[in-house]
Order: sequence, then structure tokens, then C-alpha cells
Amino acid sequence: MRAPITLAVEGATDVVVAKRLLQEAGLEPGVEYVTNGKGALDQRLAGYNHAARFSCWLVLRDLDRDADCAPTLARRLLPKQATHMRLHVAVHAIESWLMADSEAISRYLSVTQASVPMSPDAIEDPKRALLELARRSTKRVVREAMLPSEGTSARVGPGFSSFMIEFATTRWRPPVAASKSESLERLRRFLESASDRSKGAR
Repeated sequence: MRAPITLAVEGATDVVVAKRLLQEAGLEPGVEYVTNGKGALDQRLAGYNHAARFSCWLVLRDLDRDADCAPTLARRLLPKQATHMRLHVAVHAIESWLMADSEAISRYLSVTQASVPMSPDAIEDPKRALLELARRSTKRVVREAMLPSEGTSARVGPGFSSFMIEFATTRWRPPVAASKSESLERLRRFLESASDRSKGAR
């Protein structure tokens, strides 16, 4: 029986994405740590890395604008990864991976597929790009859920996370998205190779 893989992520949507990718590769998700932000995740990385000497971990962290490229940020945050640690930096954020399935996201948000960015990894602020798509939606329920109300300081609407979680759970197609996101494809290849190694070790 394969050992479950412990997850550490920034937010609730990231958990769904990570579990989808693990299950697609034939790997078992284990305990989940949701830090509610990259700052808290970064602070706990050393502890996670220590634990990864004895069990398998997958940590997902957004690149945002914190470094020129994902490898640079990963090396800065965790110069020496433990044997069973995989720190993967999403370019530029998990939302990029969701938008990479342009056909599915356009249908889900009721926008034209042509309005979805063709190169999601190149978008520095994917969350803003998703909000712009929601603003164009022909469905009022999408606009009201995902967009912040006027006069509030909130960046996103009250239903933004729940909409993205539902999309990632029921509509998102990782193989399709990976064809437009090198960042996502790298992680999928790693998980597939990890799955093959675990099969060989049995």
C-alpha cells in the first residue's frame, strides 16, 4: 500500500487542485495543512521540510511577484529540500492553472473562450485576470459571487473561493490545462514519475 502524501498549501482552492493532481497520478493525498497565506506557509517550511525526512510531502506555493522565476524562489525559500519533500512553485499562481483550461473556464463563467488569456503562466496577477473574466460574464450570479461589492476593501467577492473550488473539483481538466501551462506540466511529470517509483518499490 502506498504511503499518503501530506499536503501544505496557501488556501482552500489549492487543496482541491493538489488532490486532483495526486489522484490523477495514482497517489494518495494525506493530511492537509492550509496556512491561509504565503507568509504563514513560508514560516512553516523549515518544519515541513524536517518532517519530510520521514514522510512524503507536497507543498504548493504561488510565485506571485516574489522572484524572477519559480526555481529561484524555491531555492531561496528552501535551499536544501529533504528526501521526501517537493516544494512546487506555481507560475504565477494556482489560478493560472485553472485558467489554462480555457474551454472549461469560459463555459463555467459564461464568457467567450477568446476572452480567456492564451498564456496563463505569463500573467503576473491571475486572480485579477479571473475577476476581469467574471466582470464580462453574462450571468449575474457569477458577477455577484466573484466580484467585490462597490465601496468595500475586499479584493474578491464573497463567493470567489467557493466558485473556484467547485470549478477545480467538477470542471477543471488537468491534462488539458497542462498543455498551456508549463508550470503545471512540470508538476504533473514529477508526480507521474513519483508514482512509477512507488510502484517499482512494492
